[in-house]
Amino acid sequence: MRRMNGWDHLDLQCLPAIWHNHPERIVPAIEEAVAARRGAYDRIFVVYADCGTGGQLQAACETLGVQMIPGPHCYSFFTGNAAFAEACDTTAFYLTDFLARQFDAFVWRPLGLDRHPQLRDTYFGNYTTLIYLAQTDDPVLTKTAHKIAARMGLAFEHRHTGYGDLAQALATA
Repeated sequence: MRRMNGWDHLDLQCLPAIWHNHPERIVPAIEEAVAARRGAYDRIFVVYADCGTGGQLQAACETLGVQMIPGPHCYSFFTGNAAFAEACDTTAFYLTDFLARQFDAFVWRPLGLDRHPQLRDTYFGNYTTLIYLAQTDDPVLTKTAHKIAARMGLAFEHRHTGYGDLAQALATA
């Protein structure tokens, strides 16, 4: 997205994506990253939504005096926070481009489904649909997402969201 929009003046510091499985690691990592870079930048913008921190990330950002993208999680800001809240897809399992590529490493193996497939319904039995929130138009990823839905025993829905509120948040930051 940075290259696509010509945002050469932005630097990006990524945290390990697997920390979405361990949200207790996100706030300390953000605090450390901001402290390490505060002197080098006029403004710092956190491109993490709450992501399971229970509001702790927002509180930390306020204490640190930095802004963050609003929203409860990336599924919401990729969809657009208002549209996500309105949709109220309470029985949906969401998948992004990244998660489609990394599903086994971030979901299947950490939950032990590679070793204990009988747990599938325990984990996913209350879901009815896998909603693939596609940031890009990639037929291979769409096919991968469809296969993941079948493996999970869920109906498949494809929504091309692009980058949703993320693009606007970065443009105004």
